[in-house]
Amino acid sequence: MSAFRFSPRLGAAAAGCAALLAIGAPTVAAAPATDAQGYVDSTARCAAPSTVVEFGSTDKSRVAVCKSAKGEYQYRGVRLRDGAKMILPAKLADDGAFIAENYGIEYTVAAKSLIISEGDRVLREEPWTDFHTAGAAASAPTTAAPPSDPLPAEVGGSSN
Repeated sequence: MSAFRFSPRLGAAAAGCAALLAIGAPTVAAAPATDAQGYVDSTARCAAPSTVVEFGSTDKSRVAVCKSAKGEYQYRGVRLRDGAKMILPAKLADDGAFIAENYGIEYTVAAKSLIISEGDRVLREEPWTDFHTAGAAASAPTTAAPPSDPLPAEVGGSSN
């Protein structure tokens, strides 16, 4: 039976590897705060007297669909990469999805994803990582993956 001998070099190498693992370990961001109006401190939020119809996040976007007291719908979107904001009139489609259009690009808020298209061509389909409907705004996300925290450009976004 051979005895294990501690080597100072081996100990230093192990400590270095442990430090690199700790530094390189990914962190999981907590889901941003929500309430009955959408995402707190976000453009993806409905301002009273409008009410939220549904809101959600994908890996790239955060969106809220609002309904005014007059029954008009509004799409409120934020691109997470750079905090770019878009507020557009929206309409309710026959299938229950909400559609907003901006210069020929359509943003469809459907039950399973945000679909961005131009005419009949889907440019991108972003599955929801977090999705809420009216009356269930405080419920748990539809999946376990949390969306990223709001970007500085989004925090305090206008709620008009």
